[in-house]
Formats: sequence, C-alpha cells, structure tokens
Amino acid sequence: MAQHKPSVNQKITTERPKLLITVVNRNKAEYYADLIQSYESNLQWTVPAKGTAAKDVLSRLGLASADRTVIFSVIREDRVPKLMASLERKFDSIKGGKGIAYTVPLSSVIGVSAFAFLSNNRKLSEETKHE
Repeated sequence: MAQHKPSVNQKITTERPKLLITVVNRNKAEYYADLIQSYESNLQWTVPAKGTAAKDVLSRLGLASADRTVIFSVIREDRVPKLMASLERKFDSIKGGKGIAYTVPLSSVIGVSAFAFLSNNRKLSEETKHE
C-alpha cells in the first residue's frame, strides 16, 4: 500500500490539546459554548451545576443566581490565549455573563485519530485514513 505524504502546503500541527473548564450562569451557557466552538473546539459537553454562595454575596458580585453550567471543552494549545482574552472581555461586558475559565493540560491522548480529532487537525486525520 502506498504511503500518503502531506504536500508542502499541508501543515500538520503538533499542538497539544488542553481541557478548558468554563463556569457560567446557566442562561448564558449556550452563548459561551458557541463562542468556545468558534475557536475550533471539536469536543464540548455541559453539566448543570449549582453555586454555593449566599444571595447577598451573589448580589455584591453582580451575579443573578446560583444556577450555573460547567462547560468542558477540548481546545488546541495555540488557540487558548486568544480564546481566554475573548472570554475575559465577554465576562466583563455582558450583563449576567460573568464566569470563570481555566485550562488543564492533557498529558496524553491514545491514538493518532483521537489526537487529530481533539486537536482539530483534519490533515492529520486524512493522512491516517490512507495508512
């Protein structure tokens, strides 16, 4: 079987995927999930959550309620700085849109196809189909 080699114009990334954890008000979860997806996140899942802060603390922080959603997303490492800056701007400017976000490095991913999917690397995905 002939090996498929990427052309000079095809760039295969070796950027590592990171797990992005974002906690937002439940009524803004879809907005933030869409924003994160626009930064080429191929995998996201959301989990309803409940905050534990007292109502007076929520009020002082400008938060509407204790109902939250945690958004787990996998995103390429090179996309993180711009996404985090965008999230920070949105957290500061959207009424009722406050939240927190942080990343956790993924130390290993088993399989080239899984890595290609998680890192949104279509060229690498295509290459593995020909092997």
